[in-house]
Amino acid sequence: MILMSEKTTSILAPAKINLSLRVLGKRADGFHEIDTLMTRVDGLCDTLIFTEAKKFSFVCEAPGVPTDASNLVVKAVSAFEKATKKKCKLAIELQKNIPHGAGLGGGSSDAAATLKALNEWHDAPLSEEQLLQIGSSLGSDIPFFFGPGTARCTGRGEILTPVANLPKMHVVILKPSFSVSTPDAYGRWKTSIELPGISYDAQNFPWGPLVNDLEKPVFGKFIFLAELKHWLRSRPEVSGALMTGSGSAMIALVADTAAAELVIQQVHERLDPVIWAWSGEVGV
Repeated sequence: MILMSEKTTSILAPAKINLSLRVLGKRADGFHEIDTLMTRVDGLCDTLIFTEAKKFSFVCEAPGVPTDASNLVVKAVSAFEKATKKKCKLAIELQKNIPHGAGLGGGSSDAAATLKALNEWHDAPLSEEQLLQIGSSLGSDIPFFFGPGTARCTGRGEILTPVANLPKMHVVILKPSFSVSTPDAYGRWKTSIELPGISYDAQNFPWGPLVNDLEKPVFGKFIFLAELKHWLRSRPEVSGALMTGSGSAMIALVADTAAAELVIQQVHERLDPVIWAWSGEVGV
């Protein structure tokens, strides 16, 4: 959603979750070949505010979020300027609601939202295909946020196939205080081993399997996440639980709002009193 005035644009950048993530092998370009089912979480969004200015600036007050050239918003601005030969004289403020380093795609969504807003601000000098190409060059998850709400993503994640049959589901998202490095998770994927007593098997649903091949390398380093998944799967309110992306966020599928509230309450009381939690609906 883009809200515009003469000198200001505000745009929402939604999170995503991975309902399945299969790692098929390492590619010649250094990336990994994957097959993943992703869906947007439209109720959980960052907000980006673009204001006309004499020169470009970028601010974000969320702890741990870089504001230098390493931030994907800043990279998106640089890539847009290079592609269009237009200077982006804008002050950009990023208001973070999606946890950083969670596997929820916040940075990728912010970059996609930035490219969309810049293109609209400058009277659409780039086609949607050109925006997709720029997004793909910046990050494998970014093209997803230009596409449908739910998609199967293959290649390194940039090849999208729309999925229309995902039912509406209630989901709880839990993110502990620590983050997980995506390159580190993929780097240890091939040599990782299963922890005793933890189930990594696919959890089957009518729409497909709930499974994540990155759980083994991540759980081996962050045992709390393995314990969290094991605990969630033992709960009668939870029909399925999974780490999303490369973590550290965990998702739990539940029947309704009351079940979601109970799960969050129990996690706070029994496992982690300060864990970040969100609940809402995903799917059609």
